[in-house]
Amino acid sequence: MNYLFTHFDKVWGLVGEHLKLALIPIVVALVIAIPLGLAVHRSATARRVTVIVGSIIFTVPSIALFIVLPSLIDTRILSDLNVIVALALYATALLVRSVPEALDAVPAASLDAAEAIGYKPWERVVKVQLPLAIPVLVASIRVVSVTNISLVSVGSVIGFGGLGKLFTEGYSRNYTDEIIAGIIATVVLALVIDVILVVLGRLATPWTRASSSSRTRASSSSRFLRRREQRVVAQGAGA
Repeated sequence: MNYLFTHFDKVWGLVGEHLKLALIPIVVALVIAIPLGLAVHRSATARRVTVIVGSIIFTVPSIALFIVLPSLIDTRILSDLNVIVALALYATALLVRSVPEALDAVPAASLDAAEAIGYKPWERVVKVQLPLAIPVLVASIRVVSVTNISLVSVGSVIGFGGLGKLFTEGYSRNYTDEIIAGIIATVVLALVIDVILVVLGRLATPWTRASSSSRTRASSSSRFLRRREQRVVAQGAGA
């Protein structure tokens, strides 16, 4: 733990590198997965194909992919682009399955209401389906973010940046404090990003907070009425 305080500048710099390598692929994956998920949503065959392809991509070992990619996209072996592309592939493989599932969670009554008031298909997607699918989609993005943060650390084995450097340097120098500092920093970073995603998800779905407040008020009213009824019954029994 002392290592974090005595080498704060170094750790903070590695956190910045780690975030860049972990979060950019998520943005890229969302840009790919949302349109693709919408395209395959209503086709059972297309969904099965995307699940199979996504599963195959996700089973490829990350280190092997980091090493092979330079020859496929013509980059240097230690280029950050290799990590970004590899993690974008992994993130897309996960999210392309989650987008149709998130759309499945949208109540049919909401879609019927949108159609009844004259929304065009693209308007139903943009104004109804995607907003109502946000809670399920955010849950998937949280999983992807934690996965990416852990996989960036794996890349340090072949020389990439990020907090994984604390593992490799600590191991090479037999310096346990540095390894522990890397573990703590990685876990804290994953927790912070997870909390931020939860907050963003709630800000993007204000109607869920309103419905939760309504349920709370309804529950409080019910409890009040039950207590009042019990007092009336007790008073009647005492009389």
